[in-house]
Amino acid sequence: MPAAPSSPVPAVLAKLGPLHQHDTGRLRAHLQRAPDPRSRRGRPLAGLLLICACAVVSGARTITEITEWGQRATTTVLELLGIRRHLLGRRRAPSHATLTRLLAALDGDALDAVIGVYLAERDHTDAGTTGFAPRSAIAVDGKALSGSAHRQQRHRHLLSAVTHTPTVTLAQREVGAKTNETAAFRSLLEPLDLTGTVVAFDDLHSVKDQVRWLVQEKKAHYIAVIKGNQPTASAQIKAMPWEQGPVAHTVSGPGTGDGSPARSRPCHRGEPGRDRLPGSPAGPAHPPAPPGERQAADQGDGLRRHQPRYPPGQPR
Repeated sequence: MPAAPSSPVPAVLAKLGPLHQHDTGRLRAHLQRAPDPRSRRGRPLAGLLLICACAVVSGARTITEITEWGQRATTTVLELLGIRRHLLGRRRAPSHATLTRLLAALDGDALDAVIGVYLAERDHTDAGTTGFAPRSAIAVDGKALSGSAHRQQRHRHLLSAVTHTPTVTLAQREVGAKTNETAAFRSLLEPLDLTGTVVAFDDLHSVKDQVRWLVQEKKAHYIAVIKGNQPTASAQIKAMPWEQGPVAHTVSGPGTGDGSPARSRPCHRGEPGRDRLPGSPAGPAHPPAPPGERQAADQGDGLRRHQPRYPPGQPR
């Protein structure tokens, strides 16, 4: 979604947070994957975007402020950011007109995806170099964009993947009126490295294909919310001996409704069988089943398969 010429720089750059000198090399490698909207290739796109990124994390919010930041940058900084020498041997920061044309034509969705992949990989790299680190967690949820409704136009709906600490939007997709969040779940998370990450989502995404894909292909863990739209799985979970488990966590405050303490209890399902949820500690979700028994095995864990709103071939 290209930005209007008069709009501020894409807000996606602001979520980069503080940038250190050793971050620019990794960030440049990702920015080189962004599509270049210019017909004539002049200055490297990654270098221009790095100037915008450094200016934004330094407090710049308009193209004028970004231009001023670049003009005040030293030759050493411009060289570090990838600005090549001019014909006269000097390194010159981009002009206001250059940045205006670039940001007006830039695909904001593509840049958002590139930045999200960089942030996800940075978290994994930092955790590996600093030793022990808490397991990263991502929440997937959809919300209506405030202020996007206009006359007969409905609110625009976004599905986002957000980290918990710090709060950073790694990826987001607009969900159209003729589809739903479930159909956009995989495409949202596909570019991200989710190995060892805990992905939390609401009951809308608690379907067999989604959780199996997370565990088997993305090597991730998950926290699924089970409600009445999954009656079999809901009945199985309610029948588990929750009161026998120890209290693992207690929290109280305005977020618990009436202010009373909310307690979390773990309950493991270690018995063999086909009624385990996908990726449970007891082993694979299901053993291989003959074709004649495959339907019964698919229904064993209580999770329903996602059914498209419109059957194939039926007009929308």
